Amino acid sequence: MEFAAGQSVLCDRRKLITDPYNPDSTTQGPWSDALTISVDGAFIASSSSTAVSSATRTQILSEKSLYCPPEADVVEGDRVRLGARTYTVEAIPEADTNPFTGWQPVQEVPLTEVLG
Repeated sequence: MEFAAGQSVLCDRRKLITDPYNPDSTTQGPWSDALTISVDGAFIASSSSTAVSSATRTQILSEKSLYCPPEADVVEGDRVRLGARTYTVEAIPEADTNPFTGWQPVQEVPLTEVLG
């Protein structure tokens, strides 16, 4: 499935580096050294927003979904950027397959944005 008015989004993924506290394991490096790929033919759809307030802070938590080609390389922990907005992939992306035909229309990637 292709979206006639699909957009290109940028997907940032931090590189794995050796853990300075345990040389036998790896950890994620800084965002400043992240690998950036372009995902074409995608769109971000709104889902819900919630205002969270406390005595010292007000936040807006927005849940959205990125819809993109099923073969797009997007994984949990990535950052997705579209214009001035930045979203975090905080759940496992899924590309459902039709059990009768094997067709995969799109991959749905749950996104979260925190403002404030």
